[in-house]
Amino acid sequence: MIKNFDQLLEKLRHNQTKKTVVIAAAQTGSAIEAAVMAKKEELANSLLVGDKVEIEKILSEKFPEYVGVFEIEDTGSDMVKACSKAVETIHQNRAQIILKGKADTAMLLKAVLDKEKGLGTGEVISDVLAYEMDDKLYLMTDGGIVLYPDLKEKISIVKNAVKVAHSLDNPNPKVAMLSAVEVVNPKMQCTMDAAIIAKMNQRKQITGCVIDGPLALDNAINLNAAKIKGIESPVAGQADILVAPNIEAGNIFGKSLTYCSKVRIAHVVMGTKAPILIASRADDAETKMLCMAMGIAAADYS
Repeated sequence: MIKNFDQLLEKLRHNQTKKTVVIAAAQTGSAIEAAVMAKKEELANSLLVGDKVEIEKILSEKFPEYVGVFEIEDTGSDMVKACSKAVETIHQNRAQIILKGKADTAMLLKAVLDKEKGLGTGEVISDVLAYEMDDKLYLMTDGGIVLYPDLKEKISIVKNAVKVAHSLDNPNPKVAMLSAVEVVNPKMQCTMDAAIIAKMNQRKQITGCVIDGPLALDNAINLNAAKIKGIESPVAGQADILVAPNIEAGNIFGKSLTYCSKVRIAHVVMGTKAPILIASRADDAETKMLCMAMGIAAADYS
C-alpha cells in the first residue's frame, strides 16, 4: 500500500511505458513547471496545448534547457479551443491524462463532458483528493464536482474513490461516510444515506472496499476517539477514504488541508474515459506535478 507521495513517485519512475499528460491552455508558469518537474522525475511526458508564443516565452525565460523538449499544439489565446483540442488528443491516444492549465475548471469540464466529442461515460464524475498525514495517504471526496449528491450519486462517488485507492495499491480500502454525528438521524439526510450505503456494502452491492457510516471525522480517523465513543466498526479510527456529505464540506476540508495544515495534496477527477486534473490555478507546480502522478496511477482504472 502506498503511504505517501514519495512512494507513489518512486513506483511511477519504474513504469517502462511513460504516459503523456496533455495540458489544456498550458500558457501558465506553474503548469509548465509541473511538466518540467514530471520530466525530471521521469514520471510522464507532456503535450502543451495553447498559445505557442506564450508557452515558448515561459520556457525560454524560466526553463531554457527545456526549449524544444515538449510537443506544443498551437491554439492561440482561445482557451475554449485549447480545451477541445486537449480532449481530442485523448481520443487520438496522443495523451492519456488531462491537466488544467490557464483555463478555468468549468471551461475544461464543458469540453470533457461534450455529448458528441467529450470523454463522458454516462457515469457520475467526482473529484478524489489525496493528502499525507500520520504516515498514511488518505483520500477524501467530493469537494469539487457534485453539489448535493443524492444516494445514487454518493454510491458513484464512493466507487470512483475506491478505484483511486486500488490504483494506490490498497486492495480493500476502508470507507467512512462522514457526517457531523455518528448516529442515524432522520432529520439529517446524510446519516440516512450513509447507513444505506454501509448496508449495501455488507450485502455485496458495493464491493472492493469496507464501508461504514455515519461517522464523524474524529472517530473516522482516530482510534482513541472511536473507543471513547464506544464505536465498534472495522472502519472507525482507521478510514482510508473519507466521503463528505456535500461539496461545501468537501471543499472546505480540502482547502483547510492546503492553507491551514499545509500538507501535500493532489487530486484527480474520475468517471470519465481519462483522468482529469483540475488543480486550482493558485496551486503551485509541485501540487500540479503530484496531481499528474495521481492521474498516471489512476489512468488504468478509468
